[in-house]
Amino acid sequence: MPLDRRIWSHPLLSFKRGRKVRIFFEGNPIEAYEGETVAVALYASGRDVLRLSPKLGRPRSVFCMVGKCGSCMLLINGVPSRSCITPVEEGMFIESLKGLPPLPRASSCASKDMEYVEPEALIIGAGPAGIAAAVVLAKQGVSVLLVDDQLRVGGQLIKQTHKFFGSKELFAGLRGYQIAEEYEKRLRKYKSVEILTQTTALGVFKEGVLLGGKDRAYLVRPKVVLIATGATENFLVFDNNDMPGVMGAGGAQTLMNVYGVKPGNEAVVVGAGNVGLIITYQLLQAGVGVKAVIEAAPQIGGWVVHAAKVRRYGVPIITRHTIVGVEGIARVRSAIIAEVNERWEPIVGTEESIKCDTVLLSVGLSPNVDMARQFGAAVKYVPELGGLVA
Repeated sequence: MPLDRRIWSHPLLSFKRGRKVRIFFEGNPIEAYEGETVAVALYASGRDVLRLSPKLGRPRSVFCMVGKCGSCMLLINGVPSRSCITPVEEGMFIESLKGLPPLPRASSCASKDMEYVEPEALIIGAGPAGIAAAVVLAKQGVSVLLVDDQLRVGGQLIKQTHKFFGSKELFAGLRGYQIAEEYEKRLRKYKSVEILTQTTALGVFKEGVLLGGKDRAYLVRPKVVLIATGATENFLVFDNNDMPGVMGAGGAQTLMNVYGVKPGNEAVVVGAGNVGLIITYQLLQAGVGVKAVIEAAPQIGGWVVHAAKVRRYGVPIITRHTIVGVEGIARVRSAIIAEVNERWEPIVGTEESIKCDTVLLSVGLSPNVDMARQFGAAVKYVPELGGLVA
């Protein structure tokens, strides 16, 4: 019987899977569900290795799950595609990449119909910031085009299952995915707002901003552009850090909380900030064992309330330690951790092996400033804000 990593029972979430479809990976049929992405369907079926790295031929698997890292780039019906944000369709033919992808037979934009759009405001990014901005502008009667390259709006909110703190006006008491649903309801009340998902802002040109959708390209000439492109997860340097089974905490949240797929069976979480502690609790809710949470600092960085939940499950939070490597062949089989000194350097001789099949990295975020730079904005390195910011 083929491996199925899908979650069929969850204490908080119910996963609305569409009808069954059949896709083909390297000629082999794979059972998938409408609403899933290609990467989700392949990973759910037990495919750990999706492609090989272009230069050294090392195995690659999912990492970010939001189309930013390229680890899950595949040939889908002959076109190089980010499989983590490409929805499955009946009969899709998918090939692994071994080296650099070939040039598509026709330019993805040149082969599409071009539509010219002139909204008063273009908002790039439909996470909480982009949606909130769209609502504010719509209340003033401004025509808004809101675009995002994901399958649905909401950004990071759609994968958060914990209840938020704060004021009632800012959704206190609601879980993240509920906040995303409420925001989208508010947004769709305004006829002056048009929403384009699965649409990527490709670049800024003299003629306007070029957007690439699934079947159509758009040249947008707005009066004002708001950039709400959020941030991407940071990586961490250690031996074999590119091995399948190593992924970002946000990538695991997407798999688990959006699509109902376990990232693995036994995990080690690196980073004890709020994200690291929250993902640990979410893993436990989904039936994934967590062997330990590793934190290089002398104390946890997250709120005590989140740490308390984790400790109640008996998960150790090991401070003053970092990960120095993982072992395995085509998938993580163990994580090697070590104590760090006051200069954050691993102390030789303190190494310890922890058996696991998944390592989740929760080591901060870096702002996405590429689009802002294309518009000519100056950027500055501000460590307190996560890196380069406009």
